[in-house]
Amino acid sequence: MAALTDQDFPDHVAGRLAALPGVRAVTLGGSRAQGTHTADSDWDFALYYRGTFDPADLRAVGWAGEVSGIGDWGGGVFNGGAWLTVDGRRADVHYRDLDVVEHELAEAAAGRFRWEPLMFHLAGIPSYLVVAELAVNQVLRGELPRPAFPEALRAAAPPVWRGRADLTLRYAHGAYAARGRATEVAGALATAGMETAHAVLAARGEWTTNEKRLLERAGLRGLDTILAGLRPDPDVLTRALTEAEELFGAAV
Repeated sequence: MAALTDQDFPDHVAGRLAALPGVRAVTLGGSRAQGTHTADSDWDFALYYRGTFDPADLRAVGWAGEVSGIGDWGGGVFNGGAWLTVDGRRADVHYRDLDVVEHELAEAAAGRFRWEPLMFHLAGIPSYLVVAELAVNQVLRGELPRPAFPEALRAAAPPVWRGRADLTLRYAHGAYAARGRATEVAGALATAGMETAHAVLAARGEWTTNEKRLLERAGLRGLDTILAGLRPDPDVLTRALTEAEELFGAAV
């Protein structure tokens, strides 16, 4: 088969994924769906299944890479997927259980969500991440809802995220800054920055699906300057935390 063009590639992958047992819909996500990609950006797909999905069926397609089991990525809303090479391109496939997605859609509409840890995400993720995907991803096969940002969630989420950021910084003041532990303070600042950015975007009613551009979107890139000045000196670290608190407090 001749090499696929970028225009034909997503349809090709979606067709193969949609044919797997249990799959009801396939989407394209990430920078490719939002038009912010570069030439070397990977391709993010999600397959939505009803009831059960057997990753062995995806493995049997024969694409090179690693296919995880259900629940291998933490067992929460982000419950597994695959890192693949398809037609010379890097392609990620995420598993999405429609029963779970529909539950989180209803929860978000009522202003409820929970926090979950997830590899590569400094602040973890909100359970409404799977709702955000419905709002921003491109549906390639099947039918899925396209929700607006719920007003109830817009009111409920920001204080939760800001509360987490406040506790993160308060702990860093007592446990790390006073002891001159620059690495730990740097980690706390990065985590609290992401938590604050989640609060800012939720207050605006803007969806986010990852942390890659979270600080920029929330106007918190100034945190880089604060981090650049860190050194293992209690006074320097305390001042950095105070400056971060002022930056976060002014972010809207």
